[in-house]
Amino acid sequence: MTATGAVWHNWARTEHVRPLRVERPRTTAAVQRAVRAAAGSGIPIKAVGSGHSFTGIAVATGVQLALDDLSGLIGRPTADGRVTFYAGTRLHEIPRLLAPYGLAMANLGDIDRQSISGAISTGTHGTGSVFGGLATQVRGMTLVTGEGEILRVDDTTNAELLPAVALGLGALGIIAEVTLACVPRFLLEAVEQTEPLADVLDTVAERTASADHFEFYWFPHTETALTKTNTRLPGSAARKPLSPMSRWVDDTLVANGLYRALCFTGTVLPPVIPVVNRLAGKLTGNRRFTDRSHRVFTTKRTVRFREMEYGLPAEHVPAVLREIESLIARKRWRISFPIEVRFAPADDLWLSTATGRATGYIAVHRYHHENPEPYFRAVEAIFHEYGGRPHWGKMHTQGAASLAGLYPRFDDFVALRDRLDPRRLFANPYLNRVLGD
Repeated sequence: MTATGAVWHNWARTEHVRPLRVERPRTTAAVQRAVRAAAGSGIPIKAVGSGHSFTGIAVATGVQLALDDLSGLIGRPTADGRVTFYAGTRLHEIPRLLAPYGLAMANLGDIDRQSISGAISTGTHGTGSVFGGLATQVRGMTLVTGEGEILRVDDTTNAELLPAVALGLGALGIIAEVTLACVPRFLLEAVEQTEPLADVLDTVAERTASADHFEFYWFPHTETALTKTNTRLPGSAARKPLSPMSRWVDDTLVANGLYRALCFTGTVLPPVIPVVNRLAGKLTGNRRFTDRSHRVFTTKRTVRFREMEYGLPAEHVPAVLREIESLIARKRWRISFPIEVRFAPADDLWLSTATGRATGYIAVHRYHHENPEPYFRAVEAIFHEYGGRPHWGKMHTQGAASLAGLYPRFDDFVALRDRLDPRRLFANPYLNRVLGD
C-alpha cells in the first residue's frame, strides 16, 4: 500500500517530517520491493515503528516504510525457544503471541509500545545485572540491504555480522524479520518501596548484584528514592497480582492523571515543584505483588516528556548522581520529573551502550511543556566526564567524532555500513551526525 506522505511526528513531539510517500508492506517480499523501487529512483527510505524514539533516528525524508502491517509470529517456536517475528510486531503484542507456547521474553524495558525492530535497533533495555538489553536476545534477523538484497544473519549464516545487525540503528538495512531467544514463562515478585537516597547510593552495588532486577528513581529536591526489586519465580508459582482497582489507582489515576496535573502546575508555579516531588514520593511505591513478567516489567506512560539517557560504567553511578544533585541545587533549577537509574551486564554488540562493560543507566527527563536544553546539556557534560555513551533513541548532542572513541568496534560498524548501504539509501540527518556522512 502506498500513500502520499502526511506530516509524521514522534511520540515526544521532538521530531516531525513530511515524507515523500508512505508505504505499508505486509510481507518480507514487499519490503524488498519497496527498497528496490526506492533505490532505483535514488530516493532514501527509512522504516518507522511506533515513533517512541526521542531522536530523529526514524525520520524519513523520502519513503517512509510504516511497519504496522508487518506484524505477527512467523511459524512456530523451535524446541529451544527461538521465536521469529515480523519486524513491526509491537512489544505489547508479544506476550499474547507467546502464551500458547508457554514462553516469554527474558527481559523488557518499562515501555512496551515500541516495535520489536525499533526497540532492538535503538538499544532499548530493562534492568538486571545479568539480563542484557533487548538486542542481546536476538539470535537471527532477515533484512533488506541497500542493494535490495535479502540478507539472513544467524548463528549459522553470516554469523560474524550478528553483533552488528542486532543493534544496527537502522543504518545497515530494513529489518523484516527478527528471531529472539525466548525463555519459559515466568513470574516476577515485585517489591517497591521508598528509601533514603543516601542509603541506596551507598549499597547500590550490592543490591544490583544480589537482585534479579533492581532499579530506582530519585525525585529531585527530595532525599528519597523509590526502589524497585523484582525476583524471578517459576511460571507455576502462585500469582498475587494487584487488584484491578489498585492497579488503576496507582498506575492510571496517580502515576498518570494526578502526576500530569502536578507537572502542569509546576510549569505555572515552579517554586511548588519541591513540594510536588515530595508529595509524588509519598503517593508512589510501598507495594508488593507477584504477576506475569510482562505485567511487572512494563508500566503505562501517558504523561508526555523529553528524555536523555546515558550508559556509564556501573561503578560510577553513585558519584554521577551526586554530581547531578549538586548541579540542580547550584543552578536552582526546579525539576519535576524523577531521575531513573537501571543496570545491565556487559555485552559484545558493536554499538550497544553496554558493550565491553557492566553498565549503569541514568535517565533525566523534563515535562514536555518545559525547555529541556539547559538541564540536559549540563547533565550531559557530567556524563561525558565519566565516559558515558548516549542512548541512541534518546536526546543527546554527540556526533561521530566523539562517539568513535567510545566504541571499540565503531570503525568496523561504519565499514559494514559502507558495504551494506554504499549509496546511503537508509541515511537521514541523525544517522549522518552519529555515524558520519
